[in-house]
Amino acid sequence: MMVNAELAKGIYQVGAVDWATRDFHGYKTPRGVTYNSYLIVDEKICLIDAVKAPFAKELLERISQIVDPAKIDYVIVNHVEPDHSSALPILMQAAPQAKVVITEQGRGEIIKYFGQEYDFRVVKNGDSLSLGKHTLKFVPLPMLHWPDSMATYLEEEQILFSNDAFGQHYSTNFKFDDENDLSELLYEAKKYYANILMPFNKLVVKALDNLGLLPIRMIAPSHGLIWRAHIADILSLYKKWSAGETDPLVLVVYDSMWGSTEMMARRILEGLTAGGIKAKLFRMADSDKSELIAELLTARGLICGSSTLNNGMLPTMAAVLYYVKGLKPINKSGAAFGAYGWAGGAQADMELALKAAGIEVAMTGPTLKWAPNQDEIQRCFEFGREFAEKMLNR
Repeated sequence: MMVNAELAKGIYQVGAVDWATRDFHGYKTPRGVTYNSYLIVDEKICLIDAVKAPFAKELLERISQIVDPAKIDYVIVNHVEPDHSSALPILMQAAPQAKVVITEQGRGEIIKYFGQEYDFRVVKNGDSLSLGKHTLKFVPLPMLHWPDSMATYLEEEQILFSNDAFGQHYSTNFKFDDENDLSELLYEAKKYYANILMPFNKLVVKALDNLGLLPIRMIAPSHGLIWRAHIADILSLYKKWSAGETDPLVLVVYDSMWGSTEMMARRILEGLTAGGIKAKLFRMADSDKSELIAELLTARGLICGSSTLNNGMLPTMAAVLYYVKGLKPINKSGAAFGAYGWAGGAQADMELALKAAGIEVAMTGPTLKWAPNQDEIQRCFEFGREFAEKMLNR
């Protein structure tokens, strides 16, 4: 016997919890992952989103505790990415008469990915589907975070099935926001937004405007917990994050070969503290880039440090700055620093990478040869203090 959370009468969460996964295509998931699927039992029976293929058997078992899967009339595919759809072929074998409700973009992707046709019902913005007592409306959300993405809205219960929007990678046995630790939940929501949705900030703004026209009593994403008590909180945070609002926070992100760059990083941190701004230190040889990005989402400054290797920055720093570039952060200021042995290059390399990521290089950071002397250490401190003043006065 499995326990399926009931969102409202006849509406169930029947997805799977993946407690073990710790990496989601490069995004570290120390709290696991969920693949949420929702069953609506009415005159017509509807399943909203499937799960990742290894959990197909569990999905069917959970559905079977409520209704025979063969009685499913509609399978709604809000998003084709395999964490939501790769169980679809197995599901459709169990529900062969079901229609697949999907966007036109999604239809083409399903055919290409699975190599087969289904009985498709293609929907567009504003289309509706009656299940009997319940009516579903469809809201395309292109590029949140794939071109095919959409949300499904259950009018009578005012439930938004938002797919990836408002999600988190957060495994728990209780399914609602008010049944779990709110600080953990909001952190995981921030981390999820930063690593997945940040490149699409402008589209999030547009989506929030569209969704703002709907009365929403519950948000049921395809990853993580269901929002019912803190809807205003998560909507407010999405508005803040998508607008690029920043907090007075500077991140010092570095890697060091023989310790000189690390000495500089620590003294820059002291200068930032003296300047009155909150700062955090990340050594990338030992830090998770997805956690760094969660902090970067609302940070005002990013100071990068590296020893020079082969006339450029260390590979650890190159990797994180390339990742930052793809996420297209907005309203950030940066700088670069570092130590070298016989010839430099890392500082210029990092400045170019910051600019390529759309981050303004606000100051020229310190660079030095071999180990820092007292004057150079003091220069690092003063740099940190001056950078703090610039960030506080932005």
